[in-house]
Amino acid sequence: MRTYDLSRVSDAALVRKLTVLLAEERISMAAVLAYLAEVDARRLYLPAGFPSMYAYCVGELHLCEQAAMKHIRAARTARRFPVIFSAVADGRLHLSAVVLLTPHLTSANAAELVAAAAYQTKAEVQQLLARRFPKPDVPALLEAIAPPPLLGSATDQLSPGTVEGVAARLSPGTAIDGLAPAQVEVTMARGRVAPLSAERFALQVTIEKATHDKLRYAQALLSHQLPSGDIAQVVDRALDALIAELEKQKFAATARPRRHSCRSGLNPRYIPAHVKRAVWERDQGQCTFVGDTGRRCESRKFLEFDHVDPVARAGQATVQGLRLHCRGHNQLEAERTFGAGFMSAKREEARRAAAARTRAAAQARAHARPQQTELEPGARVAEAEACSLAAAQEQASDVMACLRELGFRASEARRAVDFCETIPAGTLEERVRAALKFLCPKPRFQSRVGTSLEART
Repeated sequence: MRTYDLSRVSDAALVRKLTVLLAEERISMAAVLAYLAEVDARRLYLPAGFPSMYAYCVGELHLCEQAAMKHIRAARTARRFPVIFSAVADGRLHLSAVVLLTPHLTSANAAELVAAAAYQTKAEVQQLLARRFPKPDVPALLEAIAPPPLLGSATDQLSPGTVEGVAARLSPGTAIDGLAPAQVEVTMARGRVAPLSAERFALQVTIEKATHDKLRYAQALLSHQLPSGDIAQVVDRALDALIAELEKQKFAATARPRRHSCRSGLNPRYIPAHVKRAVWERDQGQCTFVGDTGRRCESRKFLEFDHVDPVARAGQATVQGLRLHCRGHNQLEAERTFGAGFMSAKREEARRAAAARTRAAAQARAHARPQQTELEPGARVAEAEACSLAAAQEQASDVMACLRELGFRASEARRAVDFCETIPAGTLEERVRAALKFLCPKPRFQSRVGTSLEART
């Protein structure tokens, strides 16, 4: 510990060494940003068993959440504008300045903005950006609200996303300290959860009036079982119901699974409900990718059913042939199988196709609007009839597909579809139920409708 005991060091040597250490720290920081940017670009966090660069910085590099967000953003910005590396290395820019400059940097103004922000404090950089990129005044607002929480308490518990979201809404140069609530338009941040004890948490959230009305209605419905109307217990029951519904959607969870059919279906990518349930239970709702160091990915978000052997290579949708992967590791496995270049081209092709469809739809809508006023009454009637016929044909096709999946013969399904055309329009589920009643009015078929519709969606 004598290394850190500086009581015997002279004043001049102390100041001189401190200056040298800070200069070395800035050089090291620029190198850290360069390495972070390259690891991020190569997505090396994926083979290490992490779903994102943020998770890698927190879990492997042991940065705190805020530091991870700031380092990643600064590293990505410096990779796009390399002039930032040298500015950080020689102390002209600190990380806060880099993060503030990021939304405004372009290839045309990067060198100029970096030079203008050199050796500036955070507040001075904010003022610089306010002059260069002025924003309109915030609207005047007089509103009675609760006193703001003390800095250092609630703000310390805000998530990085919340902090960035609030910062993005404020004009650069806004002095937050000492600003009265009535002087600004208050933008409510996302709710937060803070631990109070080992088994208790505080939940704070702002809700819309419609949500408030739903809460009161739920309390009224629960008044016999829950006379106190305790909000915590209402939320707990609501989450139980929501989780059950989402589990049904995600992996066909049910307390009474029906006997599954042996039919594999025409679509090789179709995964039967009983297979989804078994895979999800086996993998415990977590990505199963294991990194080079033996670390299993901990992600429970954006999970996808991944074929161990790709469908393109005759992979089967069986319990042994499927596994849970997060989206990042699903893509990594595809790149390992088919090549990064091939998958990158496929993703770019899909993006271009989606963008083309969006543009075509927008152009069609824009083209149709002026023509609608020019159409003669007879033409408008014909157009409406054509649209109605197309919609009816699409509904009939959907009903036919559902009935075929439930095991009915084609002739039976066609008769039921013809019958459905005689009833008023309704949702797909309502039309399928009507078809089932027509074909075989027995209640045992009704429970199969939801599963068939779920599989189609």
